[in-house]
Amino acid sequence: MREFHIGKNDENQRLDRFLGKAIPLLPASLAQKYIRLKRIKVNGARAQRDQKLVAGDILQCYINDEFFESPSEENVYLTITMPRLKIVYEDENIMLLDKPAGMLAHADEHEKVNTLVNHMLAYLYQKREWRPREENAFTPALCNRIDRNTGGIVVAAKNAEALRILNDKIRDREIAKYYLCIALGRVEPPKGRIECFLRKDEKSNTVRVYHRPVPDGRSAITLYQTLQTRGKLSLLEVELLTGRTHQIRASMADLGHPLLGDGKYGVGSVNRKYGETHQALYSYRLRFDFPSDAGILEYLHGREFQVDEVPFQKKYFG
Repeated sequence: MREFHIGKNDENQRLDRFLGKAIPLLPASLAQKYIRLKRIKVNGARAQRDQKLVAGDILQCYINDEFFESPSEENVYLTITMPRLKIVYEDENIMLLDKPAGMLAHADEHEKVNTLVNHMLAYLYQKREWRPREENAFTPALCNRIDRNTGGIVVAAKNAEALRILNDKIRDREIAKYYLCIALGRVEPPKGRIECFLRKDEKSNTVRVYHRPVPDGRSAITLYQTLQTRGKLSLLEVELLTGRTHQIRASMADLGHPLLGDGKYGVGSVNRKYGETHQALYSYRLRFDFPSDAGILEYLHGREFQVDEVPFQKKYFG
């Protein structure tokens, strides 16, 4: 329990507005709930959110200590009262989350709050599966990243041992990842293997494709097969054998079949024609293949998971 003693500079403020300033990590909706439940009182009595405070009042707050910390990137999840998550699968060790296109996985210089990792942390905190003040170092974490404008399955670890194992399995390519994408034109051959080298340009945040080894180039291997062609668009399933930045987008563009909606490697006039601002790329399916020991995650070996729906697949090929 924390107390606030109201002085001259704080009087004549509404209770809810004072709380917003004094406890910035406490969401307004949760503050109203706590006032209603008498977990926030004034002078030991039930309070109203719009009541005016007067000098000498004692405000008593029976709420978790986390809300009294200084705001930071690490605790901003506390401001999320209704986590928005599409959960493909969850157990005591892992979560598979269907990230929508347009949402960041982690914070950047423009967006600090509305990220997949923050919604996941808020969800686990509210379920009381994760109690940050009882943890010395561990925080639930995402194990793989997907570009902001790409949707699909992101793997998350709920404990330190699961995080260690998943990181090892991803590094050793023991988790097979499959994407759906829409490419421009009829892809020939309809099924193939793309091997190339990708070199990243940090200034433009793009990669260039090379068909021979180059300094700072990283090998990239992509398998694809055409599932359906309709008009000037082809629906492909793509499997990544390596996980390089923009691998599918750059490789398909180099093949002469850029992705619909791709603002970096695509065709602007075609994107505008279809009204697409996000690349038609979705990490829609994954399979756990563990040829080596997986410890506490051994039960996942051989299991496969898939999202319920890929929006652009339904729109153009439904």
